Amino acid sequence: MKKRTLILAGFIILKFLIQYLVISPAYDLQRDEYLHLDQAHHPAWGYLSVPPVTSWISYIILLMGNSVFWIKFFPALFGAITIWIIWKAIETLGGDLFALVTGATCITFSVLLGLNTLYQPNSLDVLCWAAFYYCVIKYIKTEQPRWLYFGAVVFAAGFLNKYNMVFLLLGIAPAMLISPQRKIFTQKHFYVALALGLILISPNLLWQYQNSFPVVHHMKELAERQLVHVDRVGFLKSQVLYFIGSSVAILAGLFALLFYKPFRPYRLFFGSFFFTIFIFLYFRAKDYYAIGLYPIYISFGAVYLSHILATGWQRYLRPVLIIIPLLFFIPMYQVAFPNNSPEYIMQHQERYQRLGRLRWEDGRDHDIPQDYADMLGWKELAHKVDSIYTGVAASGKTLVLCDNYGQAGAINYYTKQGIKAVSFNADYVNWFDLSVPYTNLIRVKDYQEQYEELQESAPFFQTGVAADSITNRFAREHGATIFVFTGAKVDIRERLRSEIEEEKNYE
Repeated sequence: MKKRTLILAGFIILKFLIQYLVISPAYDLQRDEYLHLDQAHHPAWGYLSVPPVTSWISYIILLMGNSVFWIKFFPALFGAITIWIIWKAIETLGGDLFALVTGATCITFSVLLGLNTLYQPNSLDVLCWAAFYYCVIKYIKTEQPRWLYFGAVVFAAGFLNKYNMVFLLLGIAPAMLISPQRKIFTQKHFYVALALGLILISPNLLWQYQNSFPVVHHMKELAERQLVHVDRVGFLKSQVLYFIGSSVAILAGLFALLFYKPFRPYRLFFGSFFFTIFIFLYFRAKDYYAIGLYPIYISFGAVYLSHILATGWQRYLRPVLIIIPLLFFIPMYQVAFPNNSPEYIMQHQERYQRLGRLRWEDGRDHDIPQDYADMLGWKELAHKVDSIYTGVAASGKTLVLCDNYGQAGAINYYTKQGIKAVSFNADYVNWFDLSVPYTNLIRVKDYQEQYEELQESAPFFQTGVAADSITNRFAREHGATIFVFTGAKVDIRERLRSEIEEEKNYE
């Protein structure tokens, strides 16, 4: 086995080991993960929250037993493949072993370690960005049409995973138009590849059309509730922090795209970088949407740095460039990953606050990072609902109705009673079983809305009581209350149908 292959294998093994070590057992899964896992039970060409690829992966996880090991395996796998893609890009650009090790180190010890801890579309999104850019590099270098087709397939896979791929096209298209590479638009194979990409994503586009384009409604809702809190200066600060240990390589890559003669054919990547950042800023995108942009620039930088540090005293700086990402990783290890308990975070809040880790989507600082708060209280909720369900299910069919997708998904994942909880939130609005005449209702309400529930729902049942609540003070769901209503006086399905129709009316 070649030395290069052994080193690459070492990086990939290290990647998997670290990913499993940076997650503390003090945390449950994150709320989005439960929704994605539930999609395995409801195959479709689209969902209100995401395109279909995540559901396909969830189905594979389901076949493998639905354990936490496999849930965490796939984002780690996508991160490992990203390292391999950057390795291949560096080889294509003519990089030596030092360039390969530098690039792999920069990718391994970066924000991707945090991103790859969560089973969300983001890990595959970053991989698809890197793979698409790699296809562009290969096409420019070889002018072989097959790389256009590979690029079309990669784009389609990325699009069917997360619509964030559209930003990639919006950034690279104008850069290509103003570069000598615009000759690609005169190639027949380009348009055949374009048609291939459209064919591959067409089932999802058809699903969007048939369902009144819920993605438009989702984006409007996102803009009103979350993106309005996005600070553009904060966005730029986050970009620096995400790859701070790799900043020398990224800046060197941008410089080389302008001034390093062997990179002249790839100069469109310089314009693409700034076009893409501008578009993200214009739309007030969340900071992590741009993570997929950077890995390919590390490959350019690694090759260029290898060239300028090849001889003389400069060659002694080579080890320094490899050590820099590690030096930044060591302090970040304490604040960037869910490897410390909530109690530890409370005792060291200053270091988290200084890096903006305590700022949530509502624009305010909280006790612990939002992602971590979203990983607490779920087992507690599911176990309590299971216990309550056991007590009332014998008296008739019981519906478990939650306020949000996290609650419903967590109950469905942890339940030992076969509960299929639903919600009017996210994709669960499409998963109600209205063929069952329900006698009882277990209602999980957010803390802010719990006081009105008894008054609103009790008249439709013989009994109603607040049975329990989430008591974990660090959980984002802290205070969420479990109500139990038994002996329905009316057919509650009519009211459910009415609320479902209202929720699905996007006008």
